[in-house]
Amino acid sequence: MRAGHLADTLFIADLHLDPQRPAVTALFENFVDALTPVDCAALYILGDLFEAWIGDDEDQPEARRVIERLRALSDRGVPLYLLRGNRDFLLGEGFERDSGGQLLNEPALIDLYGEPTLLLHGDSLCTDDLDYQRFRQQVRDPDWQHAFLARPLAERRAIAAGLRETSREQTAVKQAEIMDVNPQAVASLMREHGVRRLIHGHTHRPAIHEFALDGAPATRMVLGDWYEQGSLLRCGPGGCRLESLPLEGGNPGMP
Repeated sequence: MRAGHLADTLFIADLHLDPQRPAVTALFENFVDALTPVDCAALYILGDLFEAWIGDDEDQPEARRVIERLRALSDRGVPLYLLRGNRDFLLGEGFERDSGGQLLNEPALIDLYGEPTLLLHGDSLCTDDLDYQRFRQQVRDPDWQHAFLARPLAERRAIAAGLRETSREQTAVKQAEIMDVNPQAVASLMREHGVRRLIHGHTHRPAIHEFALDGAPATRMVLGDWYEQGSLLRCGPGGCRLESLPLEGGNPGMP
């Protein structure tokens, strides 16, 4: 690292790691293995690291291997922060302990090279999708989560598979606009927290949106998913840019 040079902060989301897509898991592992404190000031994973997370007692070898890679990253001195997404909202203290990462409650407010920046997964901003918001409220309820986690692991796995299938069926018939963020919800949240920069994932529509908020410049940065390629947002003192990571072997298939 050059004298006076600050390492970049990296943001990723919506990897949806799953044993059925080993190429994506390999891409993520290679990505994480290459990070050091010299070039990465911190790694933020803004939700949906896993296709599904049914509890911190998850014993799938692929999932445990990912956690081991994250532990090695944090042990190398790279700070690791995570938000829960709509697929891995059950990440808990056991995951934190094993991975060495820190789970943040959303929205999370950070200082990003002097700019107050708000982080969240993004699903809470999709307020036009009323059916999903009702479902989100249900599964984020502590009583529901306690009852779900009390079930045997195999039963939880079966329930999660059924919920994913239902989600795919519903998504196929919904208008695309309904599943995107609501601009008024974005503006309201940014006003509430007094920020002009917001970073989120969830919608799988990577872009950097510049707009006016109450007459002043504001920015909403959307992270890409990890289906056809890897995707990250790299931020430094000079600004932020979206980057892609090539996936060996081509398209692993869409969700």
